[in-house]
Amino acid sequence: MNTLEVAGRKSLVLLSGGAYPDLADEIGAQIGVSVTPTTRRQFANGELFIRPNESVRGTDAFVIQSHTSPINDWTMESLLLVDALKRASAKRITVVAPFYPYARQDKKHRGREPISARLVADLFKTAGADRLMAVDLHTAQIQGFFDGPVDHLFALPLLAEHVRDKYDTSDLVVVSPDTGRVRVAEQWADELGGLEISFVHKTRNIDAANDVVANRVVGDVTGRRCLLIDDMIDTAGSITKAADLLFDEGAAEVIIAATHGIFSGDAVDRLKNSRIGEIIVTNTLPIDEAKRFDKLSVLSIAPLLGKAIKEVFEDGSVTSLFHGRS
Repeated sequence: MNTLEVAGRKSLVLLSGGAYPDLADEIGAQIGVSVTPTTRRQFANGELFIRPNESVRGTDAFVIQSHTSPINDWTMESLLLVDALKRASAKRITVVAPFYPYARQDKKHRGREPISARLVADLFKTAGADRLMAVDLHTAQIQGFFDGPVDHLFALPLLAEHVRDKYDTSDLVVVSPDTGRVRVAEQWADELGGLEISFVHKTRNIDAANDVVANRVVGDVTGRRCLLIDDMIDTAGSITKAADLLFDEGAAEVIIAATHGIFSGDAVDRLKNSRIGEIIVTNTLPIDEAKRFDKLSVLSIAPLLGKAIKEVFEDGSVTSLFHGRS
């Protein structure tokens, strides 16, 4: 079934970009809707083309795209698909971006820098999107960049359930990788039953991408199992340095939980060769077999996205999925 109808009045359609169709299929299975087929191709000069193969007139259309590498191609494809839906008279268009593109460029550090996350929001609006849905935005302020409703979903309950089921949390300390994520560490600590928190003080080179120096640990981690949390793992340089610092401070074990497994460059080798016990991520981004290894656990985000899509379609409450957390 390619559409889901409510009382004969509304119909839901799912469409997928080409970045990660398996996730779209998994979400569709959660809500009982097949992904509407599309025709896509790339011209010799690199231009992209995408067109839904079925009518979408009057529908509530959800465009699912995981913005993985090459991120510019997939972002452009998303924009083209939204534009096609608008011109085909879809009634409402929601962009479902499990990983929001350019999220780390959310403010100006110095003069003459772009605020790329805002630009992406403006592009989606101009293309015809009425609503955005994303998982664990790099900063909450991105919700205000889009002129329309934004559903900010959280993977914390899913990740925390895995930690709770697998580990004895009595000696666990939640560690933020920097001062900016201390509030998130507090949410983790509350979710896991009122645990202690610690954080790593680090400095970042604003003239170089992915260049971070972990300086010291604030808090006692001696002999403790440390749960190091973050929103994403890109090159894994920052997170492995933080883990090494925790071991140097006497941590007995370090496990990592992060929502987005980007795994660029040498990330997999860094993680495989580290002393980290387990790396837990979700499948907001595709992780092919070549990047999977024994210490990696990948949890499915599809049930969460499926529930959120149904709530939006049925005019329910997305906030209710997170006990009021926003």
